[in-house]
Amino acid sequence: MATREISDAQSPDFAHALRSLHESRLRPEVRLTEVPAPSRLAPHAVAMTADIVDASDGEDLATGRFVLLHDPSEPEPWGGAWRVVTFARAELEPEVAGDPMLSAVGWSWLTDALQAHGITPGNLAGTVTRVVSESFADLEEREPDVEMEIRASWTPADSAVGVHLQAWVDMLGTVGGLPPLPAGVTALPGRRR
Repeated sequence: MATREISDAQSPDFAHALRSLHESRLRPEVRLTEVPAPSRLAPHAVAMTADIVDASDGEDLATGRFVLLHDPSEPEPWGGAWRVVTFARAELEPEVAGDPMLSAVGWSWLTDALQAHGITPGNLAGTVTRVVSESFADLEEREPDVEMEIRASWTPADSAVGVHLQAWVDMLGTVGGLPPLPAGVTALPGRRR
């Protein structure tokens, strides 16, 4: 991840949060990039995009955005001074298009990843959307395209937010079809672009 200059001058808590994000150990299949953050949602914000890349052919398996907001005034809807806002998207196999449990399974991928990292999120909220595009007429021989989108937000307890990024990236990997790492196994650091 491109590293922004971290300064304690503006907000020591936010500077700690940035360090926590930058020190996160992520799977080698993850390409993480810092992008401009929304400027009107909170006094302090950082945003990153992540792509899960297939090591064999370089194909993007899933993509998403992770935004960390910090407002020391603790907005009432957040229930704290921090808010994580996420988005994840991936194409799925056509045979899952009609599965009535698909949205519930997608949500469980997020909650399971948070739980696996010991996170009890405050004020957790979100949606899972599946989009099925079917072709007709001259295109009717095409398989349906199935996409899943998971949008979620929650309130971390403090500025140690690197673990929240790790959990979200693990969920993004699951959405993209990566097998989970066995318990107790840490991915070796890969080259991040």
